[in-house]
Amino acid sequence: MTSSVDESIKKSAKSLYWQGERIAEIAKKFQIPLPTIYSWKRRHHWQRASASERIENILSQRLAGLICKDHKSNGEYKELDGLMRQLERIARIHKYENSGKESDLNPKRKGNHFEKRAPKNSVSDEQINSMTDGFTNLLFDYQKKWLTAKKYRIRNILKSRQVGATWFFAREALLDALTTGDNQIFLSASRAQAEVFRGYIINFAAEYEIKLSGNPIVLANAKAGKAGGTLYFLSTSSRTAQSYHGHVYFDEYFWVPKFAEFRKVASGMAMHKKWRQTYFSTPSAITHEAYQFWTGKGRIRGDKEATVEVDHHFLKAGKLGTDRQWRQIVTVNDAITGGCELFDLEELRSEYTEDEFNQLLMCEFIDDSSSVFGFNELLSCGVDSLNVWHDFVRSAPRPINERPIWLGYDPSRTRDNAAVCVIAPGTESQAPFRILEKIEWRGMDFVSQVEAIKKLTERYHVHFIGIDTTGIGMGVYDLVRNFYPAARAINYSPQTKSRMVLRVKELIRSRRLQFDSSWNDLIRAFLAIKRVTTNSGAITFEAARSEQSGHADLAWAVMCALEAQPINQISDIAPSQSLIEFI
Repeated sequence: MTSSVDESIKKSAKSLYWQGERIAEIAKKFQIPLPTIYSWKRRHHWQRASASERIENILSQRLAGLICKDHKSNGEYKELDGLMRQLERIARIHKYENSGKESDLNPKRKGNHFEKRAPKNSVSDEQINSMTDGFTNLLFDYQKKWLTAKKYRIRNILKSRQVGATWFFAREALLDALTTGDNQIFLSASRAQAEVFRGYIINFAAEYEIKLSGNPIVLANAKAGKAGGTLYFLSTSSRTAQSYHGHVYFDEYFWVPKFAEFRKVASGMAMHKKWRQTYFSTPSAITHEAYQFWTGKGRIRGDKEATVEVDHHFLKAGKLGTDRQWRQIVTVNDAITGGCELFDLEELRSEYTEDEFNQLLMCEFIDDSSSVFGFNELLSCGVDSLNVWHDFVRSAPRPINERPIWLGYDPSRTRDNAAVCVIAPGTESQAPFRILEKIEWRGMDFVSQVEAIKKLTERYHVHFIGIDTTGIGMGVYDLVRNFYPAARAINYSPQTKSRMVLRVKELIRSRRLQFDSSWNDLIRAFLAIKRVTTNSGAITFEAARSEQSGHADLAWAVMCALEAQPINQISDIAPSQSLIEFI
């Protein structure tokens, strides 16, 4: 046995001993005589090693393995960065063990005095460099194209759900603010959605032991001695949005009502030539105001109308259009090709109908011309609930105190997918009906669903529960009656569906139905409902369903809850006349 091999085995044996292995087990593992292992232990004082020395040994071995690996995954790059920071901590502990000075353990303290605290939200150049490296190492191919396209004044991205756009632009913006000192403005449909941006930024900084706080976040310093930028998180309901200036990021802009108005606000904040505008969203309906912005229709270049090609084949790799916007379409297939291994397409196709799959993941727009409910009317019902519903605190034990609440339940077609909606009815004439919560369950058995409904009755002062019992919902209904005997069974028929649809359509038309403006899935659910004719020639309303997935469950759950409201109290129009005209 050579000395180099001997030393290698010694290190491995020592590491196993520190991890709790018995001497006999180590000797057996390496096929070395037991007295030899005991001799190594005694001669090199294995048992006297400090905790920090033992941890450092394990960290070093893992680091060596990661560094020598040729092809590293994104997770391994992240682990590598984290282990290096742990080694830095161990080094401070060793320094403290040798000197006994607390200032070596805690750099913020010198002798008996604390150093002057660094300014709030300050980031060092070294931290900025580490964050930049960590960020770029984790990017997929299509995200690298977004970063390269940063040189263009306007980036416009149509994307699949869950491809990391908000995550990417939050990190890009923070690093840009730190390296240039430029302001960054995040514009979203609601305050809750804007907080998602803020959360991503705070979490990114926390990975590098940086604590950011405030709203807006005012950075204390930046690279190369420049002043730190400010990060603003605004919703489209903000009346002061136009008073800011900086680089603008407009999230899910295809789901914002009055887009043309807020597009002017966004472009006004980024009017100076140094500011960029970035728009990204999943598609909604072709009737949305943003559709013309995406297609470039109506833009004039000189004396000619700009023509912009927006087919997926043309924009798959990203392209600068004649209207000087850089556009790209990123479908779920493009994301997978670009290195994103987070999707299981077979599973997703089983969870969504073909229309849902194409809209959510393949960047196809909704044609709402055949829908019972108008897309723009639904958008107008969205509100910034955090700013508007002051009497509702979602996290409180009693979120809306003792206000009466209605629940609606719609089961799946396959016994494993269901939806519940919580509605606060208007207590006064013409007061809005507010959808406070929406819950979807996949893969949950009946008993667990019933337990979840029971918990809702404990959180809210429930006055009504409407349950679709046309098919498998009867099982839930029977169990719910054990603790809520007044639950109402709703058996769908063409007449019942017509009444339910008419009621909610009138509420939407008069803008008396409210929900959080970030709930795009609720809008999609209503758009899925279409008018059809039965075999007997009667008019009814349905959403496409398959054996694999339910569809529009949230919309039907809302309508089940609204069964508590007599239809003749919704509108002054006689219900019989309204129904005849509607169908």
